[in-house]
This record gives sequence, structure tokens and C-alpha cells, in this order.
Amino acid sequence: MVNGSDNMVSVASEEDKRITRVGRYLRRAHLDELPQLWNVLKGDMSLVGPRPLPLSFDSVLLMQKSLCFEERFEVKPGLTGRMQICGRKWILENLEEAVALEVDYVHKQSFLLDLKILLATVFVVLRGQGI
Repeated sequence: MVNGSDNMVSVASEEDKRITRVGRYLRRAHLDELPQLWNVLKGDMSLVGPRPLPLSFDSVLLMQKSLCFEERFEVKPGLTGRMQICGRKWILENLEEAVALEVDYVHKQSFLLDLKILLATVFVVLRGQGI
């Protein structure tokens, strides 16, 4: 959704009046991510990999100018990733670090790293944090 300005993306917060009680529960329990499993089963996504950034168009344009930004797209997007286990708020406050985490994942991608990220995701979801 576009906010008052043509170049800003509106990121829903916990207090956002557009989110219903059911929607708030689905989001807090991360059940809103379940439809993405269909994309994993189809082969369009993997379980672990980079995710789109919830940012203003201006921030995305700035990041695209960075040489490393494009490297995120060398692997399939994932249901979870190194950036997601840090949390939405952290991502927005540490954009360059968040992108660097995903680029690092692309360079170090392995079964063991994917397993670590999946386990960390389970703990984050059970604690009701992150993603």
C-alpha cells in the first residue's frame, strides 16, 4: 500500500488500525507465512533464502545501487532467512546490515547453515519474536 507520498511503502505496525484481531493473531503466530509453503512445494521458493525488503521505494533504489544488493537474487527466495530471525524492527533500523547478512548467506550457503537458520526460526517463532 502506498502512503501519502508516491515513493513510500506503508509497513503495518502492531498498532495499525487496518489489522483486524484475527490478522493480528495470524501475524503474531506467523501463520500469515503458511501460504508461502505452497510456493516452496512448487519450487518457486526454498525454505531458506533472501526475502523482499519492507522498505520505501527510495531505500530500495539506494540499496540497488550497492554492488552487493544484486547478489541476493542469485538464489531462490526463502520462507525464512538470516535477516528474518533478527526481526522486522531490526531490519528497518539496520538496512545495510540486513542486506549484508543475506549477501553473506549467498556466499556461505550450505545445508548446515540452512539447518541453523531453520532452528533459529523455530525458536524465534515459539518466543513470538522476529520475522
